[in-house]
Parts: sequence; C-alpha cells; structure tokens
Amino acid sequence: MNKTRLNKVLQAMAEQNVPQMVISDPAAIFYLTGKWIYPGERMLVLYLSLSGNHKLFINELFPLPEDLGVEKVWFNDIEDGVAVLSRYIGKAKTIGIDKNWPAHFLLRLMEQQKDKAFVNGSGILDRLRMYKDEQERNLMREASRINDLAIGQLIQLISPQHSEKKLSHLLGEIYETLDAEGYSFEPIIAYGANAADSHHIPGNSRLKAGDCVLIDIGCRKNSYCSDMTRTVFYKHASDHARKVYNLVVEANQRAIEIIKPGVRFCDIDAAARSCIETAGYGKGFVNRTGHSIGLETHDFGDVSAVNTAPVEAGMIFSIEPSIKIPGELGIRVEDLVLVTADGCEVLNQYPRELMIVE
Repeated sequence: MNKTRLNKVLQAMAEQNVPQMVISDPAAIFYLTGKWIYPGERMLVLYLSLSGNHKLFINELFPLPEDLGVEKVWFNDIEDGVAVLSRYIGKAKTIGIDKNWPAHFLLRLMEQQKDKAFVNGSGILDRLRMYKDEQERNLMREASRINDLAIGQLIQLISPQHSEKKLSHLLGEIYETLDAEGYSFEPIIAYGANAADSHHIPGNSRLKAGDCVLIDIGCRKNSYCSDMTRTVFYKHASDHARKVYNLVVEANQRAIEIIKPGVRFCDIDAAARSCIETAGYGKGFVNRTGHSIGLETHDFGDVSAVNTAPVEAGMIFSIEPSIKIPGELGIRVEDLVLVTADGCEVLNQYPRELMIVE
C-alpha cells in the first residue's frame, strides 16, 4: 500500500475517533493500493484498523497474485463474505463505513456486529483525495492535454452528415489513437436546442445552420480523469447567441481570476453567477459552477453557493458556468483548474474564443 497515503488516512481516523474502517469504493482502494478491482455484485473490502490489523477481503474469482502490501483474506461464492469479514472486526465500538457499500452487505454486518456503532467514514478518504500530490498533478495535466487534442480533432469532424451519436462514437476512436483509456464519462454532444438539456444523451439529431454544438467530454489516462466543455456554432451564430456565449466566457474567466488559497468555493461560484445574473440570464444558470475531479469525474467537493470551505493548494476542480435557454440553445464553457500556492493553473488550453465551424 502507499504508506504515505495510508498514514494520512490512519491519522484522520484517529482524529475523528474512527478506530476501524470498512472501505469498499474501488477508487478509494486503488488510491491506497494502486490496484483497480471491480467486484461487480460481490463483496470487496479493504479493512483498516488503528491497531494495524489491515486486511483486503476479496473473492477467489478475482486473481490477485501481486503483493499489495496488505494481507489478503479470500472467500468464495458459497461462503458468506460478510461473515468472514466479521470475524476480523476489532473490539472497538465504532466502525466507519465507506460510501457506496451495498445495503445488503452493510445490513448483514450490522446484524453480526450488533454492539457496534456504525458511522459514515466516507469523508476521511474523500477529503484526502481532494489534495493532489505532484505525481497526481502531472497525471491530471496529461489527461487534460489529451482531452485538448481530442476536442480539437472532434470539432474538425462536425458536419450535417454526423449525428450527435455518431460524433460521440468518433470521439471514442480519437481517444484510442491518443492512447487514452476511454471515456471518463459518457460524452454529452448536443445540437441546437438539445444543448439546453444539461445531461442530454446524444441522439440522431442533425445539424442546421446557426445551431450551437455543445461538446462536454473527458477521458481517462493512467486512471485519472479529464473533463472539459466547449460550445461552437455551425455556419453562423445569431447576435443573441454571440451575446450569450461571450457572457459565459466572461463568467468562466471571472471565476478563474479569483482562485487562490483561502478563497471560498462559494465566492468562486458567486463570481461566475453574479456576472450572468447581472446581465439578466440568472434563471438560465441552473447548475453549480464546478465539481472536484481526480480518480473519478465527480470527486468529493463542489464549487457551489453552499460550500463555504476555502480552496487549498493541490485541489483540482472544474469551472463550468452555463446559460440554458429552453427551445433555443445551451452554452457552457468548462475548464479544469489546479490551485497553486498563489493562484491557479488552468489545465485546459483549447481556445475559448467564439468559433464558427463551416
């Protein structure tokens, strides 16, 4: 296991009076062990204890010959995996449970450990993962570099002969040529009025002159995620569309300009939101301004009006103001930013200027 990260987790557990913890999230297990394991419906648990009695509980169907720096406890499909885990649970009265553990496993463990108090321990790992070390920062830079190249190639393929769905398929081929590991999330490619749907599923729509083309895409590289959005126009853009587009770019820039350690997430959200609200488009800005990103596209933490925590060096999150006008268009411009010691580094370099595709 990564001893530096493990020690930080154990320190946080001690500070929060969580003497033992059940970690089930594959991303969190990868963060500590360097190994991705996708168990499907079967139980997978990394058990951590302040006593040092760490164990990885894994089904025999998942061969794992390498030494991960933690003892493996195997079980099979005819055994009760939770009962096996329960035999190793320490005497301490509190157990932290990581997020996303299926209820049937948790309820079974609660039945077997009736004298224990179960608490949500997700925040321990989630908050540590918000701070990227130098290796992670470089991996995030590389994932964004590839994403910049990919969106540039994809924009060149925009044509009435390609539906939204076809462009998303072509993006997969582009990522493959750029040696990415695939999508970090299903791409959102939307033409015209479809772009007013924040989570539009690419369909068979065809381009018309004057349509906006919203492209929200991300890839994985070395397990780390990228995410960016650009909106371009086919053939021409109306005066109103240009006004809305330039306003979204301004909101993006205003938010980025104030980012530095100590500034609160809610202040960053306000910088983008006030720009759009002052211009009279506040009702069209329905999403939060951003989200944290790393091993998952949406890591813990967001840039929103209710997050009063200050940003700190090493955090990476998106800045993605938008304006949605149902029945007409949707504009979003999204970049990833890395908080530095005295400001921030924008990880995306693809141009933000209004672009007309012929």
